[in-house]
Amino acid sequence: MAGKPVRPANAIDQTRRMLSLVTYLRERPGARIEDVARAFGITEDELVSDLDVLPMCGTSFRGGDLLDIDTDGERIWWHNPAALGAEAAEPLRLAADEATALLVAARAVATLPGLRESDRQALLRATAKVETAAGEAAGASARLSVTFESEGGVFADVDRAIAERRRLWIRYYSPARDELSEREIDPIRLVSVGHTYVEAWCRRSEARRTFRLDRVAEIKILDEPSAPPEIELRDLSEALVQPAAEDPEVVVEVGPGGRWVAEYYPHDSADELPDGGLRITLRTPDPASLKRLALRLGRDGRIVAPDDLADSARRAAREALAAYDGAGTAG
Repeated sequence: MAGKPVRPANAIDQTRRMLSLVTYLRERPGARIEDVARAFGITEDELVSDLDVLPMCGTSFRGGDLLDIDTDGERIWWHNPAALGAEAAEPLRLAADEATALLVAARAVATLPGLRESDRQALLRATAKVETAAGEAAGASARLSVTFESEGGVFADVDRAIAERRRLWIRYYSPARDELSEREIDPIRLVSVGHTYVEAWCRRSEARRTFRLDRVAEIKILDEPSAPPEIELRDLSEALVQPAAEDPEVVVEVGPGGRWVAEYYPHDSADELPDGGLRITLRTPDPASLKRLALRLGRDGRIVAPDDLADSARRAAREALAAYDGAGTAG
């Protein structure tokens, strides 16, 4: 079970999971870590990461009010389950700025397309109670609004499809091929590594694929049930893209200013060069996508192998330079 905690899929996902986790653990004293992780569909490292946060939660920061939850590495123990009992509850007091922030956020979330109707109604009822309790502070929140970008609607549809176990149809933009494609996918989970992604079983490729939400041009929730095959969830703490041994090999040479590539890209080897640079060998299922890396590196690096990719990267660099020179002349 030892290992570095993985990054949570996203704040909404983690919050929902932790709220359910509190109830689950309260009813199962001494629960085994592997059983709890399996029940929640997460890795044991993700569960341990949640357990590190729960002891900082409670009705107040006074002694005995925080959750006293710990683990011996195999089982989970909750030493003060009465901390959240009715006898421990006290009226919640919100400052004006806290009430305003809470109401603005709640109203914004309630407008998300794709939000389950039961969740929307529950949120609206809770919002009305907060408005009543906030009194005059609620007036200030009514003058503020938040609008989610288009990714928010996609997120809501994906989240709903996962909860209802339904298949999705998407039109997806692939920058590596500069094209839109239509796919049917069985969503598995949402993850956040810099951007928000959905990990899914792609029916077109018959393989597990990861799709970035802000590249989804159109999305529909289908009536067909989602039925992804049983696959082991990957540890995404190091990187979202984890190349396979059978993926094509690419060799990149970088100068001192390009050594960061070895920190951000999973690689097989990174050998020192006399000038202080590195010769990096890595694998990728889509070598053409590394042309963007070559353009970004500029004088700090170049693709050495395979030859066709190296030639393609040089042509792309020349075309980019010609376009830049042409724009400068036109101006």
